[in-house]
Amino acid sequence: MRYTGPSCRQCRREGTKLFLKGTKCFTEKCPVERRPFPPGQHGQSTSRRRKVSEYAKQLREKQKIKRMYGVSEKQFRNTFEKVSSLPGITGHNLLAALESRLDNMVYRMGFAASRKAARQLICHRHVEINGKTVDIPSFQVQPGQEIRVRQHARENVGVLASLEQAARGQVPSWLAVDKDTFSGRMLERPQRASIPIAAQEQLVVELYSK
Repeated sequence: MRYTGPSCRQCRREGTKLFLKGTKCFTEKCPVERRPFPPGQHGQSTSRRRKVSEYAKQLREKQKIKRMYGVSEKQFRNTFEKVSSLPGITGHNLLAALESRLDNMVYRMGFAASRKAARQLICHRHVEINGKTVDIPSFQVQPGQEIRVRQHARENVGVLASLEQAARGQVPSWLAVDKDTFSGRMLERPQRASIPIAAQEQLVVELYSK
C-alpha cells in the first residue's frame, strides 16, 4: 500500500530532506530542521538511544531511498532483483534503474515539482514517449527516447510553475531538455557520479544479500 500521510513525517523519520514536496522544500521552513528527531511521542527519546546496529543502518538506508523515489516495497524489491544479475556494481545499477523510471525522468526534466506530481501527470495521460501516450509511472525509459508533455497539458499551472522553478537549477548531464517544446531526452544511462542523491546504496545491497 502506498503511503498517503504527511510527507514531512517521512523526512523526519529518515533524518534528512527527501524533497517529497518539490519546491515547497526550498520555500518553507522544513520540519526536519525545526524538529530534528523521529516523529511520534517517543521520537526525542529514541534519537538518544545507544549505538545503532548494522541491520538498522541498512534498513534505514533502504527506506530512505525507497521513500525518496516514492515506490512500494514490492516495486523496490523487484527492481533490485532485476538489476542484481546485470554486470557492474549492483548498487549503482539499482539507482540507475530508479532514475530511469518515467516519473523520475519527468521530475528531473522539470515538468513536475516532485515525483508525486510527476506520477499524477503521467497517470492522467499528459505524457508521451516517442509520440505515444504512456500512463505507467514505472515505465523504464531507454537512452534516445523522447519524453514530451502533451499539447493539452502545456498550459497546466503546475507544469508551468515547475518549469519556472527548474530554470534556476541544473539538469543532470545525462538528460537534454527543451523547455520551449516541453520535451526532453535521455542521452545515456545515468552513472552514479551524475545521480544527485546522497545515499549509501551499498547498504541496501548488503541488506538484501542476507
